[in-house]
Amino acid sequence: MSERSFIKMHGLGNDFVVVDARRWPLVLDAEVARRVADRRTGVGCDQFIMVENSDSADVFMRIRNSDGGEVEACGNGARCVAALVMDETTRDSITIETLAGILTAERAPGGAVSVAMGVPGLDWREVPLAEEMDTLHLDLAIGPASAPVLADPVALSMGNPHAVFFVDDVDAVDIATVGPMLEHHPLFPERANIGIAQVIAADRLRLRVWERGAGLTQACGSGACAAGVAAMRRGLVERTVAIEVDGGRLVIEWRESDGQVVMTGPVATSFSGVLDAGLVGAAPGRAA
Repeated sequence: MSERSFIKMHGLGNDFVVVDARRWPLVLDAEVARRVADRRTGVGCDQFIMVENSDSADVFMRIRNSDGGEVEACGNGARCVAALVMDETTRDSITIETLAGILTAERAPGGAVSVAMGVPGLDWREVPLAEEMDTLHLDLAIGPASAPVLADPVALSMGNPHAVFFVDDVDAVDIATVGPMLEHHPLFPERANIGIAQVIAADRLRLRVWERGAGLTQACGSGACAAGVAAMRRGLVERTVAIEVDGGRLVIEWRESDGQVVMTGPVATSFSGVLDAGLVGAAPGRAA
């Protein structure tokens, strides 16, 4: 990739602008991310991703949401970066350093990519929550006390905070209304990704996610991991589950052997191009 070049990729519609900062040392600040992510005046994406050098892994992945905020984890983004680096190195597995830790990725059958997303944080401090609470049954509800719209979520961390609500019909929930309210609830000092999940069968979930800093997306990888773990903790599904998101299907396995949550799904390249200097600043700086 040359100076100011980018690749537009997606995992089940969760889309990314990816820049290789090993070759073009761009400073990815909040304003640059917002400009590039704008779907009317920029390239448009849910997350802007920088691939940087790492002393601990094959690459470092820096992530900013479309609102400019830097985040720790992005499962679908990790699979896209893994596909790029594996193609570049002609290897079948690589490691990716993130703010949430080091992830291991490998090729899977049918052109899919699997990423071990780490061990979920189940303690209230790890989520984090503003106060001590049972993360398997949060004392949190939206709507009238006698008939709440949403209630009794599971909270956990997949390197970023999640709250997962189980409902009878995902499509009956106005997630565009309740998502922002819950994302910014005082219980979540770092805000939270809000998952609305429906159990279809012991090996299948339906899921929609309001992503912290990005809104409703076609697929949220870490959100799918969180929903799978939440359903497994409550005994609603098996240890491997297919999760149907708006953009397609992800497979989540919570391994008993090491506690790692493994996500498998497809990746795709939409197009490549060159970012206008007006979007990113005329003079590139040094990678953070």
